[in-house]
Amino acid sequence: MKIKSLNICLLGIMALGLAGAARAQTAIYGEFTAAKISAAHTPWMYGPTFGLYHDSGHGLLATGLDVRGTFAGRGDTSGSNSSQTLDTLMGGVRLAVTPHVLPIKPYGEVLGGLGHLKAGQGSARTSSTKFAYQFIGGVDFTILPRVDWRVAEFSYGRLAGLGDSFAPKTLSTGIVFRLP
Repeated sequence: MKIKSLNICLLGIMALGLAGAARAQTAIYGEFTAAKISAAHTPWMYGPTFGLYHDSGHGLLATGLDVRGTFAGRGDTSGSNSSQTLDTLMGGVRLAVTPHVLPIKPYGEVLGGLGHLKAGQGSARTSSTKFAYQFIGGVDFTILPRVDWRVAEFSYGRLAGLGDSFAPKTLSTGIVFRLP
């Protein structure tokens, strides 16, 4: 009886996996990102974000995974130690709402990974690689059958161990290519 129950559970899990794969969607994306940390007298940093997500879902909701890298920076001319960078490599879960009657897809994500921050000047300079996490929300707008415009994406995050002064916020826009 125990083996039969186990087989039924495994069969059910496989069926759910196959049903999800039938409606799966993988996409690659590129964004222009503006990033700002909370520390005083720190300018905006700019750069690209590249990523890949894979969604699977039924009906209105899709769940998935996202992996991304952001490389924002600012190089000022007032000295070799004045450049600032925020580089992150993160992965996590996402939830997207897909109203099939409208060409939009709002989504939210929770990501974790590594972040490297270099900011400040002189004795107040911080250069550290730490665990980082982000909460992300955004909206994609379908412009072609397999191409979306990522209208806006906002994130709020933290680099562990650096306190409230180094809570990066980002604002991005870009293009999403959904793979066949």
